[in-house]
Amino acid sequence: MTRSETAPSIWATANAEDCLSFPLATAFPSACWLWRYFKWWYKKTRIEKKSAFIDLLCAVPLQQIYGCPLGGIGGGTITRGWRGEFCRWQLNPGKYHYETVITDQFTVCLRRKGQTVYQQVLSVEKPSALQGWNWGYCGRYAFYHALYPRAWMVYELPGQNVVLTCRQISPVIPHDYKDSSLPVGVFIWEVENNSEEPVDVSIMFTLQNGTGTKGDGSGGHWNEPFALQDSGERVAGVLLHHCTPINPFTFAVAAREKAGTVITHLTAFDPVGSGRDVWQDLLQDGKLESPTGKSKQTQKGEVTAAAVCASCTVPARGHGTLELALVWDMPRVHFGSKERLHLRRYTRFFGSNGDAAPALSHYALTHYKEWERKIEAWQKPILEDSQLPSWYKSALFNELYFMTDGGTIWLDIPPDCLPQDLQGPGAAKLSHLLPVLHEYGRFAYLEGQEYRMYNTYDVHFYASFALVMLWPKLQISLQYDIAVTVLNEDMQPRQYLVCGKTAQVKLKNVVPHDIGDPDDEPWQRVNAYLMHDTANWKDLNLKFVLQVYRDYYLTHDALYLQDMWPVCQAVMESELKFDTDNDGLIENGGTADQTYDAWVVNGASAYCGGLWLAAVRMMCEMAEVLGDTETRQKYSAILQKGKESFERLLWNGKYYNYDSSGSSTSSSIMSDQCAGQWFLGACGLDQKEVEVFPKSHIVSALKTIFEKNVMSFAGGTMGAVNGMRPDGVPDTSSVQSSEVWVGVVYALAATMIQEGLVQEGFHTAEGCYRTVWENLGMAFQTPEAYCEKKVYRSLAYMRPLSIWSMQLALESKAHRALSPTPPQKNPLHP
Repeated sequence: MTRSETAPSIWATANAEDCLSFPLATAFPSACWLWRYFKWWYKKTRIEKKSAFIDLLCAVPLQQIYGCPLGGIGGGTITRGWRGEFCRWQLNPGKYHYETVITDQFTVCLRRKGQTVYQQVLSVEKPSALQGWNWGYCGRYAFYHALYPRAWMVYELPGQNVVLTCRQISPVIPHDYKDSSLPVGVFIWEVENNSEEPVDVSIMFTLQNGTGTKGDGSGGHWNEPFALQDSGERVAGVLLHHCTPINPFTFAVAAREKAGTVITHLTAFDPVGSGRDVWQDLLQDGKLESPTGKSKQTQKGEVTAAAVCASCTVPARGHGTLELALVWDMPRVHFGSKERLHLRRYTRFFGSNGDAAPALSHYALTHYKEWERKIEAWQKPILEDSQLPSWYKSALFNELYFMTDGGTIWLDIPPDCLPQDLQGPGAAKLSHLLPVLHEYGRFAYLEGQEYRMYNTYDVHFYASFALVMLWPKLQISLQYDIAVTVLNEDMQPRQYLVCGKTAQVKLKNVVPHDIGDPDDEPWQRVNAYLMHDTANWKDLNLKFVLQVYRDYYLTHDALYLQDMWPVCQAVMESELKFDTDNDGLIENGGTADQTYDAWVVNGASAYCGGLWLAAVRMMCEMAEVLGDTETRQKYSAILQKGKESFERLLWNGKYYNYDSSGSSTSSSIMSDQCAGQWFLGACGLDQKEVEVFPKSHIVSALKTIFEKNVMSFAGGTMGAVNGMRPDGVPDTSSVQSSEVWVGVVYALAATMIQEGLVQEGFHTAEGCYRTVWENLGMAFQTPEAYCEKKVYRSLAYMRPLSIWSMQLALESKAHRALSPTPPQKNPLHP
């Protein structure tokens, strides 16, 4: 099957066996650490029968098959591959099943003059099951395009003068907090008949009751036909009830009835047999038998499936349209601990009884045109901007797949919920916590499909730009959840793996690393991460402060700022203890105590020091907005001292050194050294009169990074390596210093654009896009990291959502060009 190179489409060129995954264990080579991890891993996976939050021994294999996932935000996703297969399933919160279910297919039947002339499964597969079907569609006649949240599959039917275009749509719509939560996908089949005679066209959608796991044969599952008419619109199809003890759900395969369209169905058939009865039924007249009544419940070891067929007549040289939908209704969910029952966000609108699939089907098939209009209105200005390269347009939208396919969960909070029910006593100190969560729910996504921790905060710092630009209320909701954990103290001891010490899970006034493992009970037990004691990390508190002001700057939400202000003060006061010499600048502790959790840093550092100064600057700004003169004076004094120390200790005339330790690698060029400036620029705090870092130094550092980390690495074609020695050789002092982190590169590119280095920014980011989406074939599974020699780590990762900071930089630059007058400070009551 061909994937067209017409932008914005995606395609792969590399072979999976050419790409090697390496575990994070290589970053922790000590035998002691590895032995402790293995003992923990064995207990977790073999005794407790649970998944490891990071499985260093069983990495997810690379499959270059994935396309645009189906479904809205937080209700689960089903990924449809670029060859048309349904191949990645994420229905249970934070859990993935990587399996192509061969039964799940579209089949076309063409009839002319009362005779079937062509019937074909629209798949290149030739499976051992269902051999009574006509498999093996020639991929040279098919084309795939993806622009998330939509995809297009074009089939030229050989010898028939008929072209089918399947338009796949999911309701992922910026600033929409209802439809964007729906667990639905719509398939619009456009039929172009180029022949001189009419043709009867049928599209049959077959689906197995389940997701290809052992649970499909657990018994007790059943199917039934349904029809629903409302407001003059009628949809019909089959419900597939999957009755597992935990998190049961119902699939619906449905089609829209309208003048000239006939909907038929087959309630149940055996998907492990030959399938000949189904095939012959369709072949006979282009329709299915349509029995009434429910199917019998499956017995243990038995699997069942269903089929829905939509048919119409397309005139000579004419067009026709058939509309089908796939819905999954899993309204009430448990996480792995099974302690608490949670309701998904969409249940607010469609109920939580597990009977919403017909209504969801009807709603999807009667509202998809509105969704398309909104998606086109959002994307069109960017797609039609001739100044933007085609690869960027593809990357910008397609990287958003992780918003839904990142193990994402979006929960509804019942109106009778009390603060103490949410997360302990700290909740009562945030006056607008409950109103925000009641109105917009609770949101969480994984660090990565392999790194299964929700809302990993040091990484969300980068990804948060997509959230605050497109669904800002979800960013604010997430921030409230983090703020609550900051105010709480959890005295529960836990044995850490690093050196066997006992440490508190959570300290008061310290930002958590994450809000929990989906295999446990997120929000109730935070900090699933066991690699380090993150209470001593230097970047987490700072990233909270930076996001608070950035969120306020972009949303003008004064109530949010007022609530977050005491929390910001608390975490900054906690952070001050890391300024051990009282020079206005925090110091790192000689360990990997920040997001680069395998790259040791000691003393003052470009990364954490820069984040610190940016956070101090934002504390001054927030204090001024809120009229807190005393706090403003305090942090203004710290800022003056800190700026002088930062320049004296780290500036070497061309860039900022990695750290001030004087070690053999302290002069390394870190690609992320301007992260503080990145956030300052995003908030309009990089103007000359308020600048923290000298403009000339920032530009010089960025030019050095471009020369060394970008152009001197892999011929300038793979983005920016994290660490580079001044002589142009990658820093190999740790596994992470010699990696490229895709999300960091997008952030670096945004910083370059902010500072006027637009072409350099685009060239830097393009290297990542070309490497991941083309050369390595990692479409819709962008990894955290890769090395020069086709070695990668952690498929499908959160951080690359930072590409939306590039868009913010471009929009801000365009706004400044139109309005050169510096913007006024945000009023407390806009």
